[in-house]
Amino acid sequence: MRITSGTRATVLVALLAATLARPAAAADSVDGCLPGLRSEAVRSGVATATFDQHIRGIVPDMTVVALLDDQPEFRTPIWDYLAGLVDAQRIEDGRAMLARWQDTLASVTARYGVDAQTVVAVWGVESDYGRSFGKRPLLTSLTTLSCFGRRQGFFRGELFSALKIIERGDVSAEGLVGSWAGAFGHTQFMPSTYIRVAVDHDGDGRRDLVGNVPDALASTANFLARAGWRLGQPWGFEVRLPAGFDTSRIGRRAKRPLSEWAALGVRRVDGSPLLPPAAGGVPGAVSGAAPGAAPGAAAGATPGAAPGAIDASTPAAVLLPAGAGGPAYVVFGNFDAIYSYNAAESYALAIAHLSDRLRGAGGFVTPWPTDDPGLSRAERRELQTLLIQRGHAIGEVDGLLGTASRTAIKAEQQRLGMAADGRAGQRLLQALRAG
Repeated sequence: MRITSGTRATVLVALLAATLARPAAAADSVDGCLPGLRSEAVRSGVATATFDQHIRGIVPDMTVVALLDDQPEFRTPIWDYLAGLVDAQRIEDGRAMLARWQDTLASVTARYGVDAQTVVAVWGVESDYGRSFGKRPLLTSLTTLSCFGRRQGFFRGELFSALKIIERGDVSAEGLVGSWAGAFGHTQFMPSTYIRVAVDHDGDGRRDLVGNVPDALASTANFLARAGWRLGQPWGFEVRLPAGFDTSRIGRRAKRPLSEWAALGVRRVDGSPLLPPAAGGVPGAVSGAAPGAAPGAAAGATPGAAPGAIDASTPAAVLLPAGAGGPAYVVFGNFDAIYSYNAAESYALAIAHLSDRLRGAGGFVTPWPTDDPGLSRAERRELQTLLIQRGHAIGEVDGLLGTASRTAIKAEQQRLGMAADGRAGQRLLQALRAG
């Protein structure tokens, strides 16, 4: 058959359509992946019957593959990230949880050497104190990520760990519901982390981080203790840098003795020396008190605990999470322990800051380098209410700014002559308040 230019175009269109259709067809099932996945699971110690019962017939959720490169810790401005995670509501709720679980937390601190405020801060950031575990079935998400996208080897290990949790009877398959990446429970452990460090704190024979708060809090403390947490020592504190400070010296891994930072002119944010002499103590010792905390309240300390101290030789690093125009922090080993929970400096700073606020400390002193600060969750809910009043169908008012909310935000930004970037900030909220 002689192919004319018209038929050639038709053939090319058909070939293109077939090419585009192939990935979608492959994504309709994991059947091609299962034989190898099953063999690997058995080699890792998962019973064949367990794999067949829970994995056969799973329909993949391809939306989780797209989320591999969409983590908020790395794409959200830090002033937005912290505004939502360390707001008045989370601080108030955290203090209520400290009181409600006081006895449990005291026993956790005594056993693992991690203070109650830090443990509760992790709980608050990870699941809003048990209110939000995530809604995705872990076995579906982890099977999908084991067969599609990048890091398949990592997610296969997490899938096999999840199956072992079911086999051990700690949590049922129905209870394994969480984030798109596989984290679950009150403090959002990945399955392999669960296998490694989860503990049965109340002695009921099960390590249950989904339905058992004491187990969840103790397991979190156990994680931090294994990561090197030192009770009574601060995670760090806000500082002031001298004019002309060489920012090439900074970074979480660029540690040097605290005395060297002092010699370079770094001072506490209130202007006091980085290494003031401690009354009645070793010259140059620094108490763990967070700036603005109640007198005698050491950051990371609990009543009755030996006061932690850092001295001139303590390794420390300087962080500038928003660049040279924003707040600066000196951080110690406990910051690294938090960082190991979720490898993002913004995440570690949120946990650290919330723990300080739960001790009674104030907010950071240096403002973020923006003229449009972020919104608390209450303000986000207010923004959503105002968007609905303007006729936008965004769904539930929940403070979670998803696709529908951001589409509405863009429309309002465009109407108001703002940059239509879909970001929710104080400027937009105030403009909508003004009507």
